[in-house]
Amino acid sequence: MSTVTVIKDAANRYFLSFVIESNQQLLPSSPDSVGIDLGIKTFAVLSSGEKVDAPKPLKKRIKRLQKLSRNLSRKIRGSNRYERARVRKAKLYARMKDTRKDFLHKFSTRIINENQVIVLEDLNVSGMVKNRKLSKAISDLGWRQFRTFLEGKAEKYGRDFRVISRW
Repeated sequence: MSTVTVIKDAANRYFLSFVIESNQQLLPSSPDSVGIDLGIKTFAVLSSGEKVDAPKPLKKRIKRLQKLSRNLSRKIRGSNRYERARVRKAKLYARMKDTRKDFLHKFSTRIINENQVIVLEDLNVSGMVKNRKLSKAISDLGWRQFRTFLEGKAEKYGRDFRVISRW
């Protein structure tokens, strides 16, 4: 172990980050391959026909978030009540982030474990987020983070990850 970093997030949670060296583990070769089509109503449709729904943490908690935002906006900046309201809102955001990240980690690990070749379409996520009507739903799904997880895990476990053009 070379370094340890202490991190405190906006919700007053503490995390310890360790840097360690580990041996690369390759998974046994698998004859299967999968193509993944990302969507808004269903998170992903696999080439096997399976549809995977996302937890959509923002959609489920949007009313609570609006209430906490209104509550925070009525407080005087710098006061103790402002700080308490800010932390409440930050904890809700942290819960949504953790829910999304947990789902993406579990799904990407399942895909990597079951398939040798993973094919994902290349999406212009930053361009799609500029659409006012879809931006909230797209951001709630976490497509880019999913792609990053797949790329990293494919490299770590010796799987073939390909990105195909959207055209």
